[in-house]
Amino acid sequence: MESATSACRAHLPRTLLQLAAQSADLVFCSRKVPSGAGCQAAPLRTRHRPHVSATVTAITAPAREISPKQESDPASTSGTPSLKRPPKAASPAHTTTAKQMEVIRSMDCWVEEELLGRYEHRVEFNWQPSDLLPSSSAEDFVQQVTDLRTRSAELPDDFWVCLAGNTVSEEGLPNSSIMLNTLDGTRDDSGADMTPWARWTRAWTGEESRHGKVLHQYLYLSGQVNMHALEKTSQYLVNSGMDPKTENNPYLGFVYATFVERATFLSHRVMAARAQELGDHRLAKICGVVAGDEKRHEIAYGSIVTKLMDLDPDGTILAFADMMKKQMVMPAHMMQDGESPTLFMDYSEVAQRCGVYTSFNYADIVEHLVRYWKVRERRGLSPEAEAAQQYLCKLPDRVRRLAERTLGRAKKGSPARVGKFSWVFNREVALL
Repeated sequence: MESATSACRAHLPRTLLQLAAQSADLVFCSRKVPSGAGCQAAPLRTRHRPHVSATVTAITAPAREISPKQESDPASTSGTPSLKRPPKAASPAHTTTAKQMEVIRSMDCWVEEELLGRYEHRVEFNWQPSDLLPSSSAEDFVQQVTDLRTRSAELPDDFWVCLAGNTVSEEGLPNSSIMLNTLDGTRDDSGADMTPWARWTRAWTGEESRHGKVLHQYLYLSGQVNMHALEKTSQYLVNSGMDPKTENNPYLGFVYATFVERATFLSHRVMAARAQELGDHRLAKICGVVAGDEKRHEIAYGSIVTKLMDLDPDGTILAFADMMKKQMVMPAHMMQDGESPTLFMDYSEVAQRCGVYTSFNYADIVEHLVRYWKVRERRGLSPEAEAAQQYLCKLPDRVRRLAERTLGRAKKGSPARVGKFSWVFNREVALL
């Protein structure tokens, strides 16, 4: 979205946020986007992280304040802590109530007619990765790859970090598919059930699987990324799993899925716009097509929650509020590469600095979902649901204020920090 040499402006997150918040037109067009959204930083110094900054979790959730205990915790100080994860308290499991199960089971016909009927694309009409990449059977295949590598060589390292991180996130699809298939009332018990819910989950997984493949193949052909390091990161991520705190509860699971699909839609759309501005039109099309899929999936999962809101407004509003109080984590939140103990946080900071996904996006997504699900308009709620309703309606402004304070502290803080990324051959890339 800029020349590779332009400076990273202080207003960058807002500029790109405005781009990402434009109308939800899914087909990426070649319209030139505003320039001046560069991400190459001023003079850099070796990174020093006295404690885990509140800004580093921007891609997963609004930044949280660091408690004095955390600041004094050796695990949060600079140095090279162990890559072994500390033991975590297990999340509650199977919190689905009898009423929620009854509602979910009553939706089978709706899933068949509305969800599968409207949002499942037949395989023969789907795009495939080979449609967007040089054809290996073409006589000019070598020339096509040479042209691709020539264009990609002009892209800056921060762009590659964001694209590599997005690719790893997409290649963590098995974790998301497993999560969806643990939800009470919708799981695929045999692995080949013909229930509407099971067929939807498999169809969604099949469509999503193309995203990681096309991005991975593009990165391989570009020659700009350490593919061994990237592939290790993807395997580590699948090994680590994910814990979105959905508790096997379909209400929580579908709220989470809607949020994540919208976040990935925004992220891929910004990457498409950046690639277009930098002159890589093939990559712009790839990211734009992926963004279109993510938008359609967001609408599909959002429609499930809309139906739940209509059938059980109390339970659904309470579930929405519960997920927001626990704070949304992205599916790749357990990302590691076996080298950097702060990989996901560093990747998050680069994405925040480049406006690919920011704390302001998080606030906008919450606001969008409150409006889309008509949370404010729901009436006849229980006292508990009314309290949750008020919490949700106030949350976007609260998140924005916190994000502004966090960014303000970052701008006033220590000199520019850098992180080394194995994905770009351990070159240093500016963090937030």
